[in-house]
Amino acid sequence: MSDPATSTVHARYPEHLRQQVDEFLGSLWFNVPGEPEATEARGTEGLAEAMRYSLLAGGKRIRPVLALATAEALGRDPSELMPSAAAIELIHTYSLIHDDLPAMDDDDLRRGMPTCHVIYGDDVAILAGDALFAEAVRLVCEEQGGGPAVQVGILRELSRATGVAGMVGGQYLDLKGAGAGGPEALAAMHALKTGRLMAVSVHIALVLAPPPPEQDATYRAFARELGLLFQIVDDILDVTGSEAELGKAVGADERMGKVTYTSLHGMERARELAAESHARAMALLHQLPGPVDDLAAIADTAFARQS
Repeated sequence: MSDPATSTVHARYPEHLRQQVDEFLGSLWFNVPGEPEATEARGTEGLAEAMRYSLLAGGKRIRPVLALATAEALGRDPSELMPSAAAIELIHTYSLIHDDLPAMDDDDLRRGMPTCHVIYGDDVAILAGDALFAEAVRLVCEEQGGGPAVQVGILRELSRATGVAGMVGGQYLDLKGAGAGGPEALAAMHALKTGRLMAVSVHIALVLAPPPPEQDATYRAFARELGLLFQIVDDILDVTGSEAELGKAVGADERMGKVTYTSLHGMERARELAAESHARAMALLHQLPGPVDDLAAIADTAFARQS
């Protein structure tokens, strides 16, 4: 069985989409529009600085790129979905800021840089995360095209993906050690904690450009599989990766006594599970019409990623 960290990537990662995402994110200064709010918000520039510090720290932007690539596969111009794709990255960044806090995972390094709370303090980091979520909602409401039905549909998907039956609920289960309940409990926890936000990147494109029901189901199955693949490889890299490669501390799960795919199944079986998940994801893509090369490249990158 090949190592996911060294497996061949069959398609190039869609860097053109990542660059578009980075340009859009870089344009966000979180200025307060209109009076008297703008006057009353003077002095909050430090909060915006903390938000941008974490938001612009780099990375492959897999979630927003996945959203744009799905829109592309559905025959739409990816730029049509950019505000909502960026909103997902704001939400993802907020989750990382909060996860890194001493009360959560207590990490001092993220993407090769000191974490937000290390630079700005726990209090500002909490507020930066809160504000990023609110600004994500504002982005969808004010800048996403398609009319109210599309905006509300996307907000519904985002709220479901991040709430009690989504990312936050999964983080709660992780903190409470739910993964120790066995393979099914571990998979259920990560389906919420990691999988939901990955999957919603596909779901929002389905709101913008609804395909026939059978294609919708295939896209959703692919999205779920990709979330699983991402988490398995993440657990592998926490054991086999290096701080220099990953830009964050490694071995944290073991230090905190967390149950992972590697601790539960062993390294060899975890690698097999990653390969099986990748194969299922690719098989699902082969069932879809349209240009799915960029989606295939994202799945390949998730399987073979070093960071």
